[in-house]
Amino acid sequence: FFGVQWTPPADEREIVRGLLTALEDRRVLFVPYHLEVVSQVTSSVLQMREILTKTLQALPETSRAAGSIRAMRAACRRFLEEPMPDFRNVTRWRHRGDEEGDPSFFVALGELRAMFGTHIAALAYQYGLDLEPELASILPSEGSP
Repeated sequence: FFGVQWTPPADEREIVRGLLTALEDRRVLFVPYHLEVVSQVTSSVLQMREILTKTLQALPETSRAAGSIRAMRAACRRFLEEPMPDFRNVTRWRHRGDEEGDPSFFVALGELRAMFGTHIAALAYQYGLDLEPELASILPSEGSP
């Protein structure tokens, strides 16, 4: 996966372990879509972005984890700031309120989960860390490109 054998520094491994432990408690990453509430998802993504920033601040500049953490933080920003795809002409979705997501919300949430899954898998592998099954459910499968 990464080629040459590398042993992460113990303090850096603990920082990454702390990040993954915090993400294991972020239901937005793995709860079934029909249980998601737009305002709660937004709040959770904001909190994850803050956790990721604090983790970056705690890591040394040369950390191998920094790239993945920055990519996840950028995914949070994209989810929060970029316009979501417009599916009004493709589907006959009946929006019933601000707390229910529409198809574009769920596509954006799926993209966020996929990005996190890829980088969480890399971090867990690189640092030799186990994940709770709920968070592990968003990791790419073996047959994924």
